[in-house]
Amino acid sequence: MPTAIQVKNISKAYQLGQIGTGTISRDLERWFARVRGKEDPYLKIGETNDRTSKGSSDIVWSLKDINFDIKQGDAVGIIGRNGAGKSTLLKLLSRVTAPTTGNIKVKGRIASLLEVGTGFHPELSGRENIFLNGAILGMRKKEIAAKFDEIVDFAGVERYVDTPVKRYSSGMYVRLAFAVAAHLESEILIVDEVLAVGDAEFQKKCLGKMGEVSQGEGRTVLFVSHNMASVKQLCKKGIVLDKGNIGYNGSVEQAIHFYKEQGTVQENKDLKELIKVKHAALAIDQILINHKQDALIELNADQHNLEIEINGSSVEPLQLNIEVKIFTLEGVLVSFYSPAHLYAEIVTIGPGKFSFKDNLRLPDNFVNGEYYINIELDYPNMERYLTTDGISLVKHGRVTATGKEITYNDFGFFLINRNGK
Repeated sequence: MPTAIQVKNISKAYQLGQIGTGTISRDLERWFARVRGKEDPYLKIGETNDRTSKGSSDIVWSLKDINFDIKQGDAVGIIGRNGAGKSTLLKLLSRVTAPTTGNIKVKGRIASLLEVGTGFHPELSGRENIFLNGAILGMRKKEIAAKFDEIVDFAGVERYVDTPVKRYSSGMYVRLAFAVAAHLESEILIVDEVLAVGDAEFQKKCLGKMGEVSQGEGRTVLFVSHNMASVKQLCKKGIVLDKGNIGYNGSVEQAIHFYKEQGTVQENKDLKELIKVKHAALAIDQILINHKQDALIELNADQHNLEIEINGSSVEPLQLNIEVKIFTLEGVLVSFYSPAHLYAEIVTIGPGKFSFKDNLRLPDNFVNGEYYINIELDYPNMERYLTTDGISLVKHGRVTATGKEITYNDFGFFLINRNGK
């Protein structure tokens, strides 16, 4: 198969604080170097992309010396922890921003779904935005009209298609944006982790559609997600990013294994380092699990409780729900907790300081092994306010009379209840 995307020696640097060299002549030299495709003569050598420590330079390399080729028709999963450079890479491939050094060759048109709020004009209706996006891709009005009913039906927004998209919920916005990107005629489809905003049924539809465009239509798909089960289901190949560098590039099974092994032990990390705040009104001061800030949680055989406390502030009232998901190292979801789904409870916080607490009880037959916990604050099926990435859980179990230690391979899916219910 011909090469759809070729990435050669790309790096991306961002300057912290005030931008500028201090003199007009130096700024002109910097601009002229960029026009000629040369390296910035005043670029300082800075640190790698590591959010867990503060560097001394005012330049941060979000990506450094990235090289890979993607063949036409490949479905490739881009995985890595928060701050690894995944979103920056997709923005470079989508030509939203330019690399500091290196070059990218792309064969074909690109449809990108990078984050909620991009790609649509908020004042235009859903109908107008569909035609606008098709025109940007170079399609004729007749070609877009032929796909229109299919797009609207897939997104499930028939009733609101003539309403300005600024009045859409986050879930509606993402459903329509994905439907437009997937159904219009582009050779390359790039999807960031925004699909997590949609409900489970729509996520399933999206994965099915991406599999269809990759395998059935021969289009190239790049998919970023923290859900390893979805990545494994859709993709044949995987690229793992680690602090702005490529840690692994190969089969998706080995990529997932590398990613999980890379983060199995979080002993030296604070839980706050794993938080990604998704709402501008929200600020997090502290997160505790079982009264500790450690990102590695160990439970003995007789321990079943997870006490979660999140302290912070919000400049506006927010209605929210907590979701706790526990995955095996292979990315299989084995346990789920959500008061909104289990007890029809939604909590209101803010404005001002808040302390959100909940006490979960794992099932008594939750057996020993290593797991990952993801915690989210959200409004169900509408908007995510906060996510965490890869908290490690080690459950120590009992040895049976025969000497066999039971592992998680021997059990299925559990709903987690609140302690006392």
